Amino acid sequence: MESYKHFKLAAYVYAYYIHTATDADIQKAIDYYKHYVHLDKVYIENHRGLVDISVERLRQVKELFERNGIETSGGITSTVLVNGERKPSYYDTFCYTDPAHRERYVQIVRDIASVFDEIILDDFFFTSCTCEMCIQAKGKHSWKDYRLHMMEDFAHVIVDEAKRVNPKVNFIIKYPNWYESYQECGYNPGKQKDIFDMVYTGTETRDPQYSAQHLQRYLSYSIIRLMENTAPGRNGGGWIDPFGSTANMNFYLQQADMTMLAKAKELMLFNFSVMENTALLPALGHELIRMDQVLGKLGNPIGVAAWEPFDGDGEDQLYNYLGMGGIAVEPSPYFDETAPVVLFTESTACDPTAMNKLEAYLRRGGNAVVTTGFFRQNYDNGMKDLTSVRLTHRHVLCDEYMISHYNYRENAFCKGHEKLLFEILSYKTNATCPDVGLIAGEHTFPLMTEDSYGKGRLFILNVPENFADLYKLPREVWQGIAKHISMGQRVYMAGEGRHSFLAYDNNTYAIQSYNPMQDTVNIIVRGECKGLRNLETGAEYTERIALSLPSHMADATTVIPEPPEFSFPVPMAGGSLMFFEVIGADASGAIEDSYLHTNPYEG
Repeated sequence: MESYKHFKLAAYVYAYYIHTATDADIQKAIDYYKHYVHLDKVYIENHRGLVDISVERLRQVKELFERNGIETSGGITSTVLVNGERKPSYYDTFCYTDPAHRERYVQIVRDIASVFDEIILDDFFFTSCTCEMCIQAKGKHSWKDYRLHMMEDFAHVIVDEAKRVNPKVNFIIKYPNWYESYQECGYNPGKQKDIFDMVYTGTETRDPQYSAQHLQRYLSYSIIRLMENTAPGRNGGGWIDPFGSTANMNFYLQQADMTMLAKAKELMLFNFSVMENTALLPALGHELIRMDQVLGKLGNPIGVAAWEPFDGDGEDQLYNYLGMGGIAVEPSPYFDETAPVVLFTESTACDPTAMNKLEAYLRRGGNAVVTTGFFRQNYDNGMKDLTSVRLTHRHVLCDEYMISHYNYRENAFCKGHEKLLFEILSYKTNATCPDVGLIAGEHTFPLMTEDSYGKGRLFILNVPENFADLYKLPREVWQGIAKHISMGQRVYMAGEGRHSFLAYDNNTYAIQSYNPMQDTVNIIVRGECKGLRNLETGAEYTERIALSLPSHMADATTVIPEPPEFSFPVPMAGGSLMFFEVIGADASGAIEDSYLHTNPYEG
């Protein structure tokens, strides 16, 4: 099978398999792979748990794969039992306080660096150890601070040792899918990205419901973007596995699709032997051919700038829940002061400069969307000076909504499927505008508010107490939210929850449905156009609805300039993935974005 043009395919060969497999077993598996996919590379592991593979056997397996035209690298999984003593640590990860554990790890690195010119760490290079040594060494520091410093230090130790043994070695750290918890277990990408030669990214999303991790499937896309922005040009690829996908093969394929659509350079399959014994490899082979054909048509990913600082904590996975509602998100650990819109979540509040940057960004003309988590964390740290919105610490159940954007005369009303729980926010009439409102009997409360500040606009997004309830919001509410959070983008989407919308800078787009049945989404285009064209089939969607234009509110004298908007209904089969482009007048031109930085109160 021919190699793929837009990515490489790799597989991880773990130590348990090599420990028992013969050369004939391995060759049989290679032949199975060749029938369905083009396997470019394997990462051969020398240590996992209680299993160590000798240097001699590593060389034999390396030679076998290379005779089959497959590149080879090494791998390490950081779990162990040293001197027969179990440490109080999840997954029996190493204790990096214990000198015996540190020396054991360094020896594993020496061995594998003597065989391979590249090494990757599977996602167990962390610690949650609370043994007596760790407790004593931690002292009065928090576990987070102690582990971050310790793992930064030991990263230097193993990288230096690997390069002493093999100066050519390319050392890669793979970060797992649980980005919101890195800091508690010592994962330190802010520092380690400059210690290791490259990073790699876990994009396993599996089952978001029956799992303690509640990983949303959009994470397979967003975490690649986060790591691309963490170490530009040095993110090796995305890593998926079949676990948690046995009930629906599409769950597995969506991991691969979203990883590739985020422009990962390589797709890693965990693991080599497991994939040989499932029907997933043939299905994946077909999907990768499709991905390779379409990826060449897609530009660079774009979306709302979601600021996720290093070591951030709070509102776990929130921007992935938004991504599952059709919001295109581009997360980064760095604040982008040039972005037309920036999303500030509770995680953002962990950066001590966040509030000052928010205020300066607004005054320059930026548009900020602030979640209730960020608002709460900075409530007495300057937020009260930016808005009349206040926390009440009361809650309300609602299933009716009102969309009444500041820049429009008319209101729209809609009803949801069930009542959802929100915190009640209060605000002062005519000081703050409730762009999207909650209706509960003869009372209304804001879901999304808008304030002007300096030359900019501040939006506060009141997220439900259970983030998963976002998927139960009606499409009209999603449209009301997306209209503001997508400013600066040519196209945005409105639909029921559990759809992802991906945007690229060359006027191409993708929609992924996660629903089991057919439904319809609305694709909204800013600026004149004739319709949408399916990038794979050529089918065109030209039925359009012209949306309302801005209008003076009551006795107001101005409106904020906005381009005309046109809504195109697009049917989506359950679980399907579609690619399209805008066609017709101004299809490839940039829209006029001056309205983004217009103060509503200036004439």
